[in-house]
Amino acid sequence: MSVENKRFFSRGFGFALPGLLGFAAFFIIPFGLSMAYAFMDRPRGGSFVGFANFAGLFKNRAYLLGLSNTARFVGISAPLNLAVSLALAMLLRRIVKGREWFSLVFLIPLVIPSGSMVFFWKTLFSTDGALNGLLRALGLPKINWLDSALALPVMILIFLWKNCGYNMVLFLSGLGNIPKDYYEAAWMDNASPWQTFCHITFPCLLPTVVLALIMAVINSFKIFREIYLITGNYPHESIYTLQHFMNNMFASLNYPRLTSATAALVFIIALLTQFLLKLERKVSA
Repeated sequence: MSVENKRFFSRGFGFALPGLLGFAAFFIIPFGLSMAYAFMDRPRGGSFVGFANFAGLFKNRAYLLGLSNTARFVGISAPLNLAVSLALAMLLRRIVKGREWFSLVFLIPLVIPSGSMVFFWKTLFSTDGALNGLLRALGLPKINWLDSALALPVMILIFLWKNCGYNMVLFLSGLGNIPKDYYEAAWMDNASPWQTFCHITFPCLLPTVVLALIMAVINSFKIFREIYLITGNYPHESIYTLQHFMNNMFASLNYPRLTSATAALVFIIALLTQFLLKLERKVSA
């Protein structure tokens, strides 16, 4: 390495050092300490118990409920997010006038503060909310939207409303990169719209699909904020997630169980993300 490159590297490192120190102090070191607590029976003066805390998680009914609900929510909401976002992107591609305004409508949820959004959904789905007011006006009985089996579809709806705009933009970009010659050749061959989608649009969009899937999976783990603000610490069991379990463990000061649950969640997300990234590299190759 030349003297000039060494100077450039040292200056760059000096500029990055404050950020690195802050990241280490507020993220790396606390995470390392929490991982240590996951192998102790108590945070202060505890003894090493190996993987006993992790084994105890899979005997805990609340944790298993949160794990199954989180997996179900991700498994339903992420594919739905892709399907709805792609459908919206393809519809917007057909709009000639006012496309930007229609796109803005679907992007607005990304910038609305969570507090305002939660107030809207509470007003809509609460026991005395707008939907039940409409049902009462029609002579129908009230529906307990947020404290019944319907709570899961409601949260999936909120997730789609909040996150479809971002993936829609990704798909619009991917659709714009498909050469028009492909579609002209398909039209010359009298291909149907479904054949065109299966043999041209979707194969050309595969890298974008994988990227959008990664974003949908990551965002689906963030739904806890909306669920918590709308329903509190103990929602209906169909929307009790892993984050609820960890939040309740923190409130009860059960740090070994909290940190072991956190470590397990980080491990699951890391494995899932690595699988999706490998899939993206394989598709893009």
